[in-house]
Amino acid sequence: MATPSISIYQNNLSQGGNAEVERRVLFIGLNQENADSAVTDTTAATIHTIGAATDLDAILGDADSTLKMQIKAAQQNVGPNWTAYVVPLYSALGDGETGTPFSDWEAALEIALGQPNNLYPEMVVLTDAVTTAAQLAAMQAATTNAINTWAKYITIHAPVAGNSGSTWAAYITATKAILDANTHDRVHLVPQLMGTNLGVVIGRLCSEYVSIGDSPMRVKTGAVAGLGEIPADSDGVALELDHLKELANAGFSVPWWYPDKDGIFWADHCSLDAEDGDFRVYENRRVIDYVSRRQRLLMINQIGNRAFNASASSTAYYAEHFMAPVRDAAKAVPINGEPAAGLVQEPEDGDMVITWTSTTEVVLATKVAPKNSPKKITNYISLDLNRLEK
Repeated sequence: MATPSISIYQNNLSQGGNAEVERRVLFIGLNQENADSAVTDTTAATIHTIGAATDLDAILGDADSTLKMQIKAAQQNVGPNWTAYVVPLYSALGDGETGTPFSDWEAALEIALGQPNNLYPEMVVLTDAVTTAAQLAAMQAATTNAINTWAKYITIHAPVAGNSGSTWAAYITATKAILDANTHDRVHLVPQLMGTNLGVVIGRLCSEYVSIGDSPMRVKTGAVAGLGEIPADSDGVALELDHLKELANAGFSVPWWYPDKDGIFWADHCSLDAEDGDFRVYENRRVIDYVSRRQRLLMINQIGNRAFNASASSTAYYAEHFMAPVRDAAKAVPINGEPAAGLVQEPEDGDMVITWTSTTEVVLATKVAPKNSPKKITNYISLDLNRLEK
């Protein structure tokens, strides 16, 4: 070479991290009480961004609606940095408007997830009561469509009506009759026993003071806020823990309390997965979705990369590379000397297996182990009557 040459290439190694999806919520529901206020167009989907301190009257209208009630209940249970979205629906046109009222939650969801809006919530909250098993199938199908079309791992959370004029036995029977023999592992149902149960549990799940690996059952999270009074049935019998236990065992998400302890807390936030399914409790779903979102991006970045190959050295390197989201999820930060649990257990050797099925196709198998969590604590106390004092 007759003359010197210097070349600099700036490599983009995709180390910028991921936008956090967790705790982000999309609310969709009827806001008919405010159709005449002209706050939103009743003929089209309007997406609003909201937070813990957003004045809902300013964007959704002054009148009360179930949609607003659930969001307000959620606001009382989240932290100050919460971000959510809301799409109001209308069953009839407002004053002076022409056309067809926009009332289709499935269309609203697709508009929100697709371009140009491209929202990615962790949870979709439908605020209008579910009454049939066909609605459950539609919700599960919507979550599958979100994954297949936009690679967005979402869950849907919806209410069933509270007790209005029935005995608890009749109410529980009618509520359980909504379910069918099918499983819907990305669908969660919340009986509106106090009127705001759905909003309350969504807020609790979105609290930034706890991890997404925690069950809403966690007592150290504190009592819930904004739930309302304990209701009574048509015979004047107050809601009891036995009633809640029967609903919870059927797969519904219910509040809980402890005799002689102030406050109302929560049980597990169950899905309609099979009773022995891995995703019956929401925290299992949340941590595996957390890992899936992050591993997917790592996988995309390796398409066509010949450095990722079947050699022993490459396999060892990329096994560590693809397990990075699991290692990150396992990190714990001590608080006041007490180790705060990571989302999952530390990965072990063998938790990532890479298998090449051809020269161009490779299969990853990842194992993720959730942290242990005490949900039943038993203590056997006995006396020692033979011990001599020292």
